[in-house]
Amino acid sequence: MPRVLLGVDVGGTFTDAALLADGRLFSAKAPSTPDNQASGVIHAVHAVLERAGRSPHEVEALAHGMTVTTNALLEGRAAPTALLATEGFTDLIELGRQARASLYRLCEQHPPPLTPPERRFGVPERMGPDGPLRPLDEVACEPLLDELAAASPQAVAVVLLHSYADGAHERRVGELVAERLPEAHLSLSHQVVGTFREYERAATTEIDAGLSPLLSGYLRALVTRLSELGLPAPQIMQSSGGLIDLETAAGHAAVTVLSGPAGGAAGAALLASRSGHPDVLCFDMGGTSCDVCVVDGGRVRETTGRLIAGRPLALPALDVHTVGAGGGSVAWRDPGGALRVGPRSAGAIPGPASYGRGGTEPTVTDANLLLGYLDPSSPLAGVALDRGLAERAVARLAEALGLDTIACAEGIVRVANAEMVRALRVMTVERGVDPRSYALMPFGGAGPVHATAIADALEIERIVCPRASGVLSALGLAAAERRGDAQRSVLRSGAGLTREALRREVAALREQAARVLGRSPAGSAAVEVEYHLRYQGQSFELPIVGPEDPDVERLMEGFAEAHEERYGYRDPESEGELVTIRVTLREPGPELDLRVTGGPPEAPGSGLSRREAIFDGRARPARVLARPPEPGQSLEGPAIVALPEATLVVAPGWRGETDDAGTVILERA
Repeated sequence: MPRVLLGVDVGGTFTDAALLADGRLFSAKAPSTPDNQASGVIHAVHAVLERAGRSPHEVEALAHGMTVTTNALLEGRAAPTALLATEGFTDLIELGRQARASLYRLCEQHPPPLTPPERRFGVPERMGPDGPLRPLDEVACEPLLDELAAASPQAVAVVLLHSYADGAHERRVGELVAERLPEAHLSLSHQVVGTFREYERAATTEIDAGLSPLLSGYLRALVTRLSELGLPAPQIMQSSGGLIDLETAAGHAAVTVLSGPAGGAAGAALLASRSGHPDVLCFDMGGTSCDVCVVDGGRVRETTGRLIAGRPLALPALDVHTVGAGGGSVAWRDPGGALRVGPRSAGAIPGPASYGRGGTEPTVTDANLLLGYLDPSSPLAGVALDRGLAERAVARLAEALGLDTIACAEGIVRVANAEMVRALRVMTVERGVDPRSYALMPFGGAGPVHATAIADALEIERIVCPRASGVLSALGLAAAERRGDAQRSVLRSGAGLTREALRREVAALREQAARVLGRSPAGSAAVEVEYHLRYQGQSFELPIVGPEDPDVERLMEGFAEAHEERYGYRDPESEGELVTIRVTLREPGPELDLRVTGGPPEAPGSGLSRREAIFDGRARPARVLARPPEPGQSLEGPAIVALPEATLVVAPGWRGETDDAGTVILERA
């Protein structure tokens, strides 16, 4: 097992680093560098190595989560990309589902395709679900390839009809393109996605092609700088919550679009299980946004596809919902005179007004500072907080709203809390889940500040706040499993749905997943198989976890039970249909001992002081712990606790204790 592990997570405002060495956890934050994320990574790595007193050469494994592809997708940036589709279907990517972007905002538009019309080309072929209907005409492809070469794309996406069933035509077209444009990145839809639904497969492949050159360039630059320090090449976090090697990630950028939030979710699942509270609602509040997810039984919920910036991504991903409510979210007055917060953020540059870097607009961080929750004498990632600058920024907004400064600061925090509560309701109440049956786990640099207020709003009785909450995403990266996924739509029913047929399909997918993982199929990785089933005539399917060698009758009975649980009925008269099979190989991450080792005994009252803070409109004296609580130490609100890289605010009416890993477990008094 590696002895020294390093995880680095790039956020919109800060870059976090967590180093695990000989059972001890060291952490550091550095301001992110949006123009060149690699610089922020290097600064965070330097900081954590210095704190740990370690040399870069001692680091045996490095895991990295980043927002390169996320930001590019949100901004609509991509390398010049061409799309090759079956003749007559080149506009599939623009037609989409022909549904409005917004039901009532008639002027709102879907994001434009990454490939403009002049870089879309029709391929003379036609594949059907049961084989070729029109053979690929390679002679007729020659002028097409000439036009493609003249367009000089950096990436090419090949999306032919029904290639999920038979990828022969796509593979041959890929070979022809590679011969003509050897420098261009190539994405074939049956390799990227492997499932049916043409639009979603095309959109995902287009994203993969357009973002891969950007990600590859970033990773090359990062590896160069890391190797100069003597650090190993990083493993990259996927949207699905597992690590893959750098080469695989660089070649398939689509699997990294949710790389950043996935690290936090993975860390939350780990700490939830360790704390004895495996069912938690998580919210990761950083400087720019807040990511929320649900952990059931120590596993983060997953989804087989989702929309990112209005674009479908038909790949396995952790089910994370994001809202624009972070510490750097800007507070403003809307035309109707209402106080609003976000989604625009002050980001890392210039940052909140209190950072003293030129920012003049009030943010959530500025409001928390005025309310007494943050300590101006304790720098955030080396950034000293200036209360005077925060007060001036909030006062200007307060004047526009007709409020006094402190009331405006309270309003900013309440509005930000309402955004996060709404996001958690989307993941729970709107899906028929009672949030009161879960504990709440806050993390991210700003999450623990808002924890008790969020729990009060959702009537949650218990809060689980990890000692490493400020860098939990980086810790999750360092401890993450390695994972390879492969999926394929098979569309089998009736006589075609046999045990032998399923055995063959699963075996082929297992080999494919092993290639992604970089392991032999007979390796030690755990195998997980999902069968996605529906009744014939239905539009969507339900995932059922089953064995590699399933009994068909038991599989269909499991589907009927799941259907009844989800929709309230089963339909014995309708025939079941197996739509898609997904195989996942998992190699567990390293075993971590996160128990806090006792240091020298502290003098009674050491590290304790008092500070006035605002709770429910009243200034109240709050106990301030200048260092993390020791295992077994009790807490009672109102209190403010300094954690590594974060601050926990314990409101009146909450009390709790600290477990042997330093996790603070709060309950209503």
